[in-house]
Amino acid sequence: MPATPDLGDRRDLDVLLRRFYGAAFADPLIGPFFTEVAGTDLEAHLPGVTDFWERALFRTAGYGRDAFAPHAVLHAARPLTAAHFGRWVQLWRASVDGLHRGPTAERAKAQGERIALGMLRRLAGAGAATGGTGGGFVPLAALELRSGG
Repeated sequence: MPATPDLGDRRDLDVLLRRFYGAAFADPLIGPFFTEVAGTDLEAHLPGVTDFWERALFRTAGYGRDAFAPHAVLHAARPLTAAHFGRWVQLWRASVDGLHRGPTAERAKAQGERIALGMLRRLAGAGAATGGTGGGFVPLAALELRSGG
């Protein structure tokens, strides 16, 4: 079995993001945010989101936009919840794990979870990620998988 490479460059990100967004667009929980609420054109969306991840993971200076603003617009149209962000994290982690292994892949997964948590807190308040319990953010979909639900 060939070794699974680490994320190495923009080409790897393009493949990863196409896989991730293919799953996200098709997902019954979060897909409607992309397809119905935002009307996302994947080919138009990919260059900017690839710039974002390239900057986040490889420290390039190619991304200069406000990543929060489009999510605030979505949230105003249809509230984003911990369940939505949890599902995003689950799909992101599965997409990364399906293609890559290594320190950059691990950083991509950790960064994705930090971004999801930060977005959720900014959109819905500090207690939104934990239901007000003060516990750590755990993607709800991952809890369902662990419980066999």
